[in-house]
Amino acid sequence: MQKALSYRHRVITEQDIAFIGALIAEHPGASRRALSIKLCEAWGWIQANGALRDMVCRSMMLMLHRAGRIELPPVRQVSRNTVARHDAPALVNVDETALRMSLGELRPLEVRQVRRTPEEALFNSLMQHHHYLGYTQPVGEHLKYLVYAQGRPVACAAWSSSPRHLGSRDRFIGWDQHARRRNIALLAYNTRFLILPWVTVAHLASHILGRMARVLSADWQRLYAHPIYFVETFIDPRRFRGTCYRAANWTVMGQTTGRGKADQTHQANRSITQVLGYALVRDFRQRLSQLPA
Repeated sequence: MQKALSYRHRVITEQDIAFIGALIAEHPGASRRALSIKLCEAWGWIQANGALRDMVCRSMMLMLHRAGRIELPPVRQVSRNTVARHDAPALVNVDETALRMSLGELRPLEVRQVRRTPEEALFNSLMQHHHYLGYTQPVGEHLKYLVYAQGRPVACAAWSSSPRHLGSRDRFIGWDQHARRRNIALLAYNTRFLILPWVTVAHLASHILGRMARVLSADWQRLYAHPIYFVETFIDPRRFRGTCYRAANWTVMGQTTGRGKADQTHQANRSITQVLGYALVRDFRQRLSQLPA
């Protein structure tokens, strides 16, 4: 008896496998990428912004190939790891003259979303050279912000798709697993937040968090064709207190288990971090718990 297969919560039926096999047979000269595009088109696998989910589809087809259920054509080009392929961002020189003043003296601030703009290189450089974690190329949906004052960048923040499984967050929202699977894209995760080291301005960080909370959902809608209702972040208590998040009215929802998603030992194998969240709309629980009629 064949073991039932699934991929990202989609059950793959024998009819699905037969359809994919027929698709491959009908296009004997097609590459793996071309086949995944054709399958996405046939099954209507698209993202909210209209783009095909061909990378997800290709991964599913590779799983079936490795399980011996379909026969994919040979790999035509071996590419290096996509993360390793990205060189470290080049240094972009900026004015590093110290800014020590009150928030009132620093204003006005300009918050710019720079993903897919010429300023993205500056964002990448500042993160690489001034954030203690450096710059990492995001995967999936993400936005990047630069904050300017007096004609100079003073802060950077990055937002990405939220992790699918997070116990303290899920209990705080109160959604079930079906709603989480359906609506996880309506959350965003603050992966990086940097006040540039030559900027010393009291209350600046919490002020910026408040400003971003007012524009994030609309910016996400413009780029990815869906809103954001809730945001979250992780704080390593060994390094930070999360003061700016608390001052911006973020809520401590709990902490991580310290186990990765591939954990088999049920023991902590990485840092245990605090999980903080902030609702962008008042009825976030209702919206995030809704399922299609």
